[in-house]
Amino acid sequence: MVKPAILIVEDEKKLSRVLQLELTYENYQTKIADNGKDALKLMEEEQWDLVLLDIMLPELSGLEVLRRIRRGDQHTPIILLTARDQVHDKVSGLDLGANDYVTKPFQIEELLARIRVHLRKQTVNVQQTKVLELDGLHIDLQTRQVNRNETPIELTPREYDLLVYLLKNKNIVLTREQLIENVWGYDYFGDTNVVDVYIRYLRQKVDNGFDKKYIQTVRGVGYMMKDAK
Repeated sequence: MVKPAILIVEDEKKLSRVLQLELTYENYQTKIADNGKDALKLMEEEQWDLVLLDIMLPELSGLEVLRRIRRGDQHTPIILLTARDQVHDKVSGLDLGANDYVTKPFQIEELLARIRVHLRKQTVNVQQTKVLELDGLHIDLQTRQVNRNETPIELTPREYDLLVYLLKNKNIVLTREQLIENVWGYDYFGDTNVVDVYIRYLRQKVDNGFDKKYIQTVRGVGYMMKDAK
């Protein structure tokens, strides 16, 4: 099963490291951005299940980061990390589309509980959109059934997780390292060539025999699931 991915946007290095260690222990995948510009870059490049966003950030403030995220992404849960006296910023953040906030200093148990609540809500929202689709390719997220042009495709659990991650990030180039982290997990210590092996398996099942090829190689970078032309 793919581990939920959480982006930590916090410039206080000690706090961001503590958060990363706690979340990793709770079986989440994490990355850290210590300024607003890097946060937006990571939001564009990768798929996140939840964002922890500090308001006071260098480069771009947390509220400006939030504003820009919500222009194109209305669904990813965002929890603001705020100082005790930032009442106006809390209100502004909620008005801009933040889902929740916690006030520093906070108890990690409270933050973990809030994360679980928002991830459960997000899971319900995803399940309400029961099918991922790309032209003739359909993935039922509840039954895990995959079809192309109404023909069933049998996949192993790892092949299925890889295909779902590619399709959720369609038209985005994903490196082998990103695929390893988000499909195999941070505890995988093998060679990244395993990605090439599983991409070959997927192509044999999803693309072979069809004129349109969905899984594309981006030479020197990685792979992407692309709208067929």
